[in-house]
Amino acid sequence: MQIPENAALLRIYVGEAQRHDHQPLYEAIVLKAREKQLAGATVLRGPMGFGHTSTMHTAKILRLSEDLPFVVEIVDEEAKIMAFVDEISGMIGSGLVTVEKVRVLLYGKQGK
Repeated sequence: MQIPENAALLRIYVGEAQRHDHQPLYEAIVLKAREKQLAGATVLRGPMGFGHTSTMHTAKILRLSEDLPFVVEIVDEEAKIMAFVDEISGMIGSGLVTVEKVRVLLYGKQGK
């Protein structure tokens, strides 16, 4: 699989507690991305953050949160990313979804 040099980065910000069909939302998004044969997906767990409600979520020991911020990042060609956003928009009840143009310098093994 190849990604064009001029591609798009999709970022989906959700909470750890968000669910879709009885599984974590971030997991459902990654599985859907794989099903749609996108180039790849990465889930990042944030130790601290807040969103539109301004409620602070933190991993500090004295204030252990059960709803830490998660970010799903997916890079692929822009048309595939936008089609994927349309596909998953019903899965995301609340959160933040962004898309930005990126330049892909390396994908996979060098020389292959």
